[in-house]
Order: sequence, then structure tokens, then C-alpha cells
Amino acid sequence: MLLEGNRVSRISVRGFAVASATAVTTVGAVVGVAAGSPAAASNDNFEATAADTTLLADIPAGQQAQVQTASLTQQADAQAAQASAAAKKSAEEAARVQAAQAAKDKKDAADKEKADKDAKARDLETQAASRSASRADFAVKSSYTIDEIQSIARQIVPAGQFQCFSHIVNNESSWNYQATNAGSGAYGLVQALPASKMSSAGSDWQTNPATQIKWGLNYMNERYGSPCGAWSYWQAHSWY
Repeated sequence: MLLEGNRVSRISVRGFAVASATAVTTVGAVVGVAAGSPAAASNDNFEATAADTTLLADIPAGQQAQVQTASLTQQADAQAAQASAAAKKSAEEAARVQAAQAAKDKKDAADKEKADKDAKARDLETQAASRSASRADFAVKSSYTIDEIQSIARQIVPAGQFQCFSHIVNNESSWNYQATNAGSGAYGLVQALPASKMSSAGSDWQTNPATQIKWGLNYMNERYGSPCGAWSYWQAHSWY
């Protein structure tokens, strides 16, 4: 270690000597020219400077290699730090995207589950209403007012579907259970075509609005899923 320290001191001293000699030589050359001194004096000074300059060659090659190695190490460390930061940022972004997708998938699954439950509940409600309507015993009359027909319909059609059912009947027959289409032969509240199809709900289909309502509700459920499904179709096509 002492030897290495001596080398560094020797290099520093020689470096200082070289710098000093160079400065002195330069000044001497200028002064010599101004005083008319012979050029030989300047040449001697340059030779002396050159002699001193050769001392720089005494710097050990090992120290030069150490300096170069330290510089390369610093560069490598800086590049590694940049690469690590970029990798961390990329990983964080990937994790964020994955978390967002997972949250969306979870929400979609929850929405689908809720929609399925709601649809099932509506189906059960419709089925229960249909069974209840089929068992209902409505007094047969010779004629019915619109209010009476609508009251019967409210007892047969599920509450959540009544408004849609009402829209269709209002547009098809204006709640006239004896309405007849002279051109096509469609008949009744829901304008069944052919009219005889309503006989599947009861033989009194021509005179009993309850029979017509039962048949109409069953038709809408089977063909469109519900009266509201039938009403959506009717709005787009003006028939169902």
C-alpha cells in the first residue's frame, strides 16, 4: 500500500512539474523572442519540457485500467437502474390492467346473475298468474262494460305486465270483446286470427272476455316471452 501511495505522489509531482515546465517554457519563448534571444534557447526549453513530459508514461497501466473499469461499472449500474425502473413500471401497468379486467368480469357476472334471477322471477310470476287465471271463476254475463273487462284482465294478467297488455288490447280492439275485423276476420279483445284459435282457452271464446284474455296472455307469453315483449314488437311493426 505504501508503494502505491508513493506512485500516486510521484505521478502528481511529475504532473505538476510538467505543467510548470510547460508554462515556463512558453513564457520564456515569448520573452526570448521579444529580447532577440537566440532560438536555440527556446529549443533547449522545449527539449527540457519534452524530457519532463515523458514522465507521464510512468503511470502504471493497472491504474489506467482501474479508471476505465470504474467508468464502465458506473455506466452499467446506470443502465441496470433504468432497466429495473422500466421493468417495474411495466409490471405495475400490467397489474393495473389485469385488476381492471378482473373487476369488469366480476361486474358483468353479477349483472348477468341479476338479470337471470329477474327473468326467472318474471317467469314464475307469469306462470303463477296463468295458473291462477285458469282456476278463476268469472261470472258469465250477457254483456260487459269496458271497466268490467279491464277488471277481469287485472285479475288474470300479472301486475308488472298489465300495462303492456292494456296497450295492445287498446290498439287492437279498444277493449271491445266483440270487435271484428271485416277484412281479415280477426276477432275479440286481442284480435285472434283465425278467431277460432281462442277455443283452446274455452268454448265460450266468442262471448266471454275472460276466455279471450286467458288465450291472449298465453299467446303473448309463448310467442314473445311476455305481454311487454309482445308490446315491444307491436311498437316496431304495428302488429304482433
